[in-house]
Amino acid sequence: MHRIFTTPVSSVYPHYVTKAERKGRTKDEVDEILRWLTGFDDAELARHLAEDTTFLDFFDAAHLNPNAPLITGSVCGVRVENVEDPLMQNIRRLDKLVDELAKGRPMEKILRT
Repeated sequence: MHRIFTTPVSSVYPHYVTKAERKGRTKDEVDEILRWLTGFDDAELARHLAEDTTFLDFFDAAHLNPNAPLITGSVCGVRVENVEDPLMQNIRRLDKLVDELAKGRPMEKILRT
């Protein structure tokens, strides 16, 4: 099992927010991305972050957005659509969405609407 699977989402979340804020985006936009991808509402997201839910349990509890497979491209040289492990693919999808946010992509494009 990959180490990231048992890592709490709350330990990576501040890095997502910092990455976005460095590029003039907001914590609210990061939260919107997380809610869109996982189907969690504000309270569920806050609970998972407060309870140090692991990525494994976080994505296990999620109701993945039906448009998630539209998230393609590379993260750290790895093509998201080619990742075989479903959990790792979802983690890479989240990374990709945060990357797109930090690069200034419009929210409607990030959320594949």
